[in-house]
Amino acid sequence: MAASRAYLDHNASAPLLPGAREAMVAALDITANPSSVHSEGRAARRIIEDARREIAALVNTKPEHVVFTSGATEAATTLLTPDWQMGRGAVRLSKAYVSVADHPCLLNGGRFGAERTIHIGVDGDGITDLDALRQALAAHDKAEGLPLVAIHVANNETGVIQPLGKIAEIVKAAGGVFVVDAVQAAGRIPLDLATGYADYLILSSHKIGGPKGVGAFVAASDLMMPKPLVTGGGQERGFRAGTENLAAIAGFGAAAREAKIALAGIDQVRALRDSLEASILSLAPDAEIFGRRSERLANTIFFAIPGVKSETSQIAFDLAGVALSAGSACSSGKVGPSHVLKAMGHDNPEGALRVSIGPATTQAEIEQFTAVLAGILARRAEKTKAA
Repeated sequence: MAASRAYLDHNASAPLLPGAREAMVAALDITANPSSVHSEGRAARRIIEDARREIAALVNTKPEHVVFTSGATEAATTLLTPDWQMGRGAVRLSKAYVSVADHPCLLNGGRFGAERTIHIGVDGDGITDLDALRQALAAHDKAEGLPLVAIHVANNETGVIQPLGKIAEIVKAAGGVFVVDAVQAAGRIPLDLATGYADYLILSSHKIGGPKGVGAFVAASDLMMPKPLVTGGGQERGFRAGTENLAAIAGFGAAAREAKIALAGIDQVRALRDSLEASILSLAPDAEIFGRRSERLANTIFFAIPGVKSETSQIAFDLAGVALSAGSACSSGKVGPSHVLKAMGHDNPEGALRVSIGPATTQAEIEQFTAVLAGILARRAEKTKAA
């Protein structure tokens, strides 16, 4: 096992930021319930509302439009529901339209179920098929209810960024509700709900350097809201019951504050990513970088090299002190090709590797990755020569 390790798996979970850790430790000293009216309870409530303001600032919306959940999956399941409320009146949504390259929490259709979930294809570069979406929504029967469209901003495997403005125009023309999974995009590209490109965003704390086990859905307006998934007390204005996870929310807020600041340094992250990508192509000119022709997150590379199996090479990287993924962390324990690459029309029986970096990634870590890859490719050459 290597003495020093390079962590290149930020899309799976970003390292906990020092500021987030400090905020969590401070919150642990507040023993009161945030719903209590005494001084201790009000102190706990202030921590939650401060965090709410930080998260609202990250995506430019009002703090009261932020609803805390246990994570992005719960947020997605809350929003992907046929049952909505506008004031005191019920609003029915009859079908969900999701990308075939989406994260499983969207791909499965949430509370719509498989029979009411329509999958929209992507092209070879990972971009949503806009014509297919337009045609599907044109065929939607509004007499049964409104359509809901749920698409990720940026793919968790390839980093490919979707044309949200164009998708939003199609959804609005069809009178639909637009839910956007911003889990991978937050802190990596600017997000501005005030521009009107989405009705709701999904966020995850641990993708931006906060703690695991907390997320949020964020509304552009609270005019229409989903039927709660978790019911009980009146926490989160009745949209998500249960005593709030004070320490986790405090860490989430601190991470959101730092994520907004870190956007100014995204070009440095991109420069490291490009350096790493150039090293891959220099060592293996036959490597394929997926989504390379599309706009991508500045921190992500998803690649495959002929003759290099992702599962065995991932183990080799790990033993040599480099942490990376063979696709999505949510699917890493499953045998089979990436559903994202399959959706893009790629046949990669040997799999692919994902490298995802962050603001704290160093050139030394990039060089460590390059050295390990060189060793893996040298062994490939030896096997080819022996054959």
